[in-house]
Amino acid sequence: MAGLINIGLTGVLGQQSALNTTGNNITNANTPGYSRQQVNFESQPGTPTGAGTIGSGVTVNDIQRVASEYVTEQVRSDTSLFKEQDTLNNELSKLDNLLGGDSTGLNKALNNFFASLQSAAEDPAALPQRQLVLGEAQGVVNRFRALHSQLVQQRESVNSQMKASTNDVNTLLSGVADLNIAISESPGLAQGKMPNDLLDKRDEKLRQLSELIRVRVVPAEGSQVNVLMGNGQALVVGGDASKLGTRRSDEDPRRFDFTLSTGGRQTVVTDQVIGGALGGLRQFVAESLQPAFNELGRVAIALSDQMNQQNQLGMTLGGTLGGLFFSDINTPEAQLSRVVANAANASPNNGVVSVEITDSQALAAGSYTLKFSGTGPQSYELIDRASGNVIRQDSLPAPLPAEITLPGFNVRIQSGTFQPGDTFLINPTGSGATDIGLKVEREEDLAFASPIKGEASNGNAGNGVISQGTMLAVRNPLTNVPLSEFTQRGALSPPLMVRFTDATNYQVLDATDPSNPQALTPPVTGSYQPGITNKIFSENPSDPNYRGFQYEISGEPRQNDSFLIQYNTGGTSDNRNARVMGGLATANTMNGGAQSFNEAYGGLVERVGVQTRQAQLDQEAGQALLTQSNQQREAISGVNLDEEAGRLIQYQAAYNASAKVMSVAQELFNTLLTTFR
Repeated sequence: MAGLINIGLTGVLGQQSALNTTGNNITNANTPGYSRQQVNFESQPGTPTGAGTIGSGVTVNDIQRVASEYVTEQVRSDTSLFKEQDTLNNELSKLDNLLGGDSTGLNKALNNFFASLQSAAEDPAALPQRQLVLGEAQGVVNRFRALHSQLVQQRESVNSQMKASTNDVNTLLSGVADLNIAISESPGLAQGKMPNDLLDKRDEKLRQLSELIRVRVVPAEGSQVNVLMGNGQALVVGGDASKLGTRRSDEDPRRFDFTLSTGGRQTVVTDQVIGGALGGLRQFVAESLQPAFNELGRVAIALSDQMNQQNQLGMTLGGTLGGLFFSDINTPEAQLSRVVANAANASPNNGVVSVEITDSQALAAGSYTLKFSGTGPQSYELIDRASGNVIRQDSLPAPLPAEITLPGFNVRIQSGTFQPGDTFLINPTGSGATDIGLKVEREEDLAFASPIKGEASNGNAGNGVISQGTMLAVRNPLTNVPLSEFTQRGALSPPLMVRFTDATNYQVLDATDPSNPQALTPPVTGSYQPGITNKIFSENPSDPNYRGFQYEISGEPRQNDSFLIQYNTGGTSDNRNARVMGGLATANTMNGGAQSFNEAYGGLVERVGVQTRQAQLDQEAGQALLTQSNQQREAISGVNLDEEAGRLIQYQAAYNASAKVMSVAQELFNTLLTTFR
C-alpha cells in the first residue's frame, strides 16, 4: 500500500509543479523577454519483482526554459539594424524638411534677391529699388545664418542623444555583469538546473543593448556571457563591465568621440561604435550633417565672392568704383577659422595653418586632414577625408611660410613647429554660411553702372562700331595689385583713344587731352580685320596690353577714324553692371562652371532627399526583418494562452487522478486493517 500511496504522491507533486509552471507562463504572457517554461517529467526507478519491475512514480527532472540561442541572436542583430536605420531616418527627415522647406530653405531667399537685382536694373538710379536690393540681400544673409544655426542645433541635439544613449549603455552593461554573477552563483547550476528568470532578464538587457549599439555575445564558463564590440573590444567580461563614455573630439571639438574605460585605462573606440541608435547617429553626422555644413558654406562663399567681384567692377551713384557687396571671404580670421589643430598635437603645438579661397568656381565641399608623417624632415600628407586617399605629399621648405595649392583654395602653413603625428583638420567651406554678411550699407554704394564707356568720334568717316565694353578686373588677378588704369578716383588713368592709321591697322593712344592724344609707353598697336568683330586689348593678365577691360570694334573703319574710351562720369542711368549681377542668378559660377547657385543648393537638397528616401526604405526593410525574427522567437519561446489553458486542464486532470490513486490506496489500507481486527 505504501508504494501505491507514494506513486500517487509523486504524481500529485509532479502535476502541482506543472500547474505552477503553467500558471507562471500565463501570468507572464505579456512580460518583455519572458521565455515559456515547461516541466520535464521522468519516471522514477522501478522496483524489481519476480514478475517484473513495478514502477514507483514520477519525478520532475527539470523545469526548462524554451529558447533558441540562434533565434535570440537573430533578434539582437535585427534589432540593432532596425534601430540604426530608424534613428538615421528620423534625423535625415529633420534635415530634409529644413533644407527643402519653402520657408526654411534657401531657394526663396535667393530668388527674391536676384529678382530685386533684375528689377533694379530697369531703373538703376531709383533709390527705392536699390533699397529693396539691400533688404533682399540681408534676407539672404539671414537665411544662410539661420540654416547654419539650425544645423548647429541639430548637431548639438545629436551630441546630446549620444551622451544620453551612452549612459543607457553603461546601465545595461552593469546590469548584464550583475546578472552574470547572479547566474553563476545560482543554486543547482552545477547540476544543470538553470535560473530561467535570470537568463530571461539577461537576454532582455542584451536585446535593449542592441537597440543602442551592435554587440557580439560569447558564452563563458558558469553560464556567463562576455559582451564584445564589433572589433572584439570587451564591454562585459564575467562580472566586470567596462564604461562607455563621450568627450569632445581632439580632432574637431564640435563632434563627440566615444571612449571605453576598462581597469583605469581609457581608449578611443569611435570607429567601433556601429549599429543601433549610436551607430545611426554617427552615420548621420559623417555622411549627411557635416556634408550639409560644407555644401551650404560653399554656396555662401561662392555667392559672396561672385557678388563682391562684380560689385567691384561697377560704378556707384557717387561715381566711384564699387566695394565689397558681402563680407570678404579671405579675412585673416576667416582663413584661420578653416583649420582646427588637433588638441593631442605634440608640444609646443604652435603651428599656424590657414586656408585661402582662391577660386570659388573650382571650390569643392570637402574636408581634409593635414598630417605630419615623420618620414622625413617636416614631411606631410594631405588626406581627403571622404576617400581616405593621400592627395598631396611633400616636405615643408625652410624657412616658412609654405603653400599647398589645390583646386579652389590654398593651404597656407604660416609658422610654428610641427612634430611627427601632428594633424590639422582642413575644412575650407564649413563655416561659410555663418561668415557671410552684408557690407554695402547705403543704396548709393550699389555699383550698378559700368565705370567705362566707349564712343565713336563724331567725325568718323567709316561705319566702325565700338562695343559698350566689358570689365574684367580692377586688380591684376596674378598679383592682386590694383591696375594703374583705376588708381585715380573717379577717373580712367589714362583715358584711351583707338585711332586707325589705315583700314586694317590702329594704335592705342593716351587721350588725357583728346585733342592731342599721345603714344603710350611702350607704344600699343594692332591689326584690324574688316568683316568680323575684333578685340582690342589682351585678356591675359601677364600681357602688357592687359587693361582690366575689353572692347570690341566691328564694321569698316577708315583711316583717322577714332574711338574714345573713358571713365563713365555721370553714368547714373547705366545699368550694365546691374544686369550682370542679376544674371548671376542663372550663370554657371560653381563646380567648375557647371552649376548656378540655385543648382548647387538644389543638389544639396536632392542629395539629402535621396538619402532620406533610402533611409526610409532601409528602415522599412529593417522593420520587416525584425518583425520576422520576433515572430520566430514568439513561435518558440512565446506564451500561447490557448495552449497553456489546455495544459492547465491536462495537468489538473492528472493531479486529480493522482489524488484518486492516493485515495484508493488509503481505502485498500483501511480494508486490510479491518480484516485483521
